[in-house]
Amino acid sequence: MRKFGLIGKKLGHSFSKKYFTQKFEREGIQEAQYELYELPEAQALKSLLQHETELVGLNVTVPYKQDVIPLLDELDEVAAKIGAVNTISISEGKTKGFNTDYIGFKSTLEEFYPQAERKQALVLGTGGAAKAVWAALDALQIPYRSVSRNPDPAKQELGYDELTPALLQSYNLIINTTPLGMHPYTDTMPELPYEALTEQHYLYDLVYNPEQTLFLKKGAIAGAQTCNGLDMLYRQADAAWAIWNE
Repeated sequence: MRKFGLIGKKLGHSFSKKYFTQKFEREGIQEAQYELYELPEAQALKSLLQHETELVGLNVTVPYKQDVIPLLDELDEVAAKIGAVNTISISEGKTKGFNTDYIGFKSTLEEFYPQAERKQALVLGTGGAAKAVWAALDALQIPYRSVSRNPDPAKQELGYDELTPALLQSYNLIINTTPLGMHPYTDTMPELPYEALTEQHYLYDLVYNPEQTLFLKKGAIAGAQTCNGLDMLYRQADAAWAIWNE
């Protein structure tokens, strides 16, 4: 039996087990199992690997995408550059970290955000998921500013109180990388002057449960184009599966 799974702190929101279990059934993949592993801290990965000796692949979700890095034997070049890991391969007792969030986000953004419309982006949040988004924006040559509850002036980050209606007119792509709006806290959303959004704005939310967050609902009411993280989830999962089967 080959085992795969997801590690994180709270996994009640996750679609990963359902996605991979259905994939195994649909494609007739035998002797494969996908489980959810809630860990109280990233360090618990070591004991998990000791006890679950059949594990050959793991996905990593919040808040451990950066915390797992020192625990791994090796890092893929892209993951090292990004500074965050969401996929781990396990072979002969050795672990290697990858970042397939980058692959999933970049490909979906290219389809959602037309070349002719591209201006500047605001990235809400500065955690592990944001790091993959920054790398993709750099690769697509889309200028951006990050927004944080505790902005770092040295990194030219913005605070939410700086997001004025006038400023939003200069940034027509807004990407939410925070967990705000994620199940079960569906009544939360990033603090934005939503009334300043227009039909020229593009809102991308990495959250996929629920499929329509308050962030996206308010954008849609203003006429903005919206995209959730579901396609990104599928594509990063498929990229992880390819890595585990190399």
